[in-house]
Amino acid sequence: MNYILFFPDELRAETLSCYGNSKINTPNFDRLAREGVQFDQCHVQNTVCSPSRVSLFTGQYVHTNGHRTLWNLLQPHEHNMMRYLKDAGYEVRIYGKNDVLSQEAIPLSTDEFINHPTKTTKRPEPINGYGYDFLYDPVEGDYTDHNDYQNLKAGMDFIKSRKEGDKPFVLFLPLVMPHCPYTIQEPYYSMYSEEDIPELRPEGTNKPIFHGLIRQYRELKDANFKKIQAIYMGMTSFMDQLLGELMDCVKEAGIEDETMLFASADHGDYAGDYNLVEKWPSGCEDVLTRVPLIVRAPGCKAGHKVAEQVELFDIMATVLEDAGIECKHTHFARSLAPQLAGGKGDPDRAVFCEGGYNPNEPHCNEGIHKRQTAFMNSPQFVYYPKGLQQKEHPESVGRATMLRTLDYKLVKRSFKDNELYDLKADPLELNNVYGDDAYAGIQAELEQRMLQWYVDTSDCVRTEEDPRGVTPDSF
Repeated sequence: MNYILFFPDELRAETLSCYGNSKINTPNFDRLAREGVQFDQCHVQNTVCSPSRVSLFTGQYVHTNGHRTLWNLLQPHEHNMMRYLKDAGYEVRIYGKNDVLSQEAIPLSTDEFINHPTKTTKRPEPINGYGYDFLYDPVEGDYTDHNDYQNLKAGMDFIKSRKEGDKPFVLFLPLVMPHCPYTIQEPYYSMYSEEDIPELRPEGTNKPIFHGLIRQYRELKDANFKKIQAIYMGMTSFMDQLLGELMDCVKEAGIEDETMLFASADHGDYAGDYNLVEKWPSGCEDVLTRVPLIVRAPGCKAGHKVAEQVELFDIMATVLEDAGIECKHTHFARSLAPQLAGGKGDPDRAVFCEGGYNPNEPHCNEGIHKRQTAFMNSPQFVYYPKGLQQKEHPESVGRATMLRTLDYKLVKRSFKDNELYDLKADPLELNNVYGDDAYAGIQAELEQRMLQWYVDTSDCVRTEEDPRGVTPDSF
């Protein structure tokens, strides 16, 4: 079996037509859903690229592996899905942005890892000031100039180069779009108008402090949030175009019956909802945690939809079980094989997401520090407000843990700002009822469940053993 992982960045589930968006045109995601299995409630383990991807590769939660930041990537001593597959004889190719493997771990887990650049084009200009709202003019050129297309093309060229008798392969395509800034080449930039956008989620009541601070630091008072979401939808349609080309390539290569194709994402994006843009390290709203997960596999029940919750890192357990590879490390992912065969999920399963960092972890901060160039520390840099906010208001990015059932969501934070939502009565998460007497019993039950989860997953003991005695060559 071959395995292909098509992974846009910041693609939330609800923006796709197969997940209920009647205003967008994403026919290839629809096609994949008809031919495969669609998971309605797949949630990520972190709402920032690197930690989410590390959890995907390891099947471990953020608090069990310590990979909480953009810069702490997998090390050579750490087990991960790609290394298991490479060691088992698979050809492993990755084309796209990294955000998962340290430089030393790359050759141990892949046969080729390249991020092809965008073909030379004029850099788009922000529409407003320094672009703190991430709203930019369209990118010049054709969509085939974009580095996402260049990386997709590298993957398709690899598929086309395959010969009978070659080793089975793993192709991971970690793409950029629909990541901020909100811009793309035509015709995608103007594909949707503000009139196509229904009313966005309003700011809500009793929300965490970081909501208001993001609006303040990014100067979002007069931002055009509907235009932002319209362009975000255009960027999503660009991803749909690439998925369609990939699916056609697999079909033309005659390997559909021996290839498992996953389409998902690292995490979502506010895209104007709650009068916010981008994402936040300790944000746990569904627009950030809920991503598409559509899997087409030989013998799967085509058109099957799974309503029950799953976690993004379940992909790891699914692939390794299918490949017959035994894990040599402790993980918490569950194989999705029963659902791919047409079964239901676990209706009582809770999913978890963690993020943020505390003041005693300044090395985690995304803000102003030695990693960045002088320009990146300048107010002209589009991420400058984010770093400045984390530096001046560390309480706004403190640690957070989310527990979500099908009916309720609890978020516990290190700096108060706790959240509780009744997802049946309030699916848009507008009314935070944490501390409300009417929900005291539910709150206590969820907090106890979160505590038990921490007890059960608090650390992962290595399966390798070390000799206890002292030997002559110890000195």
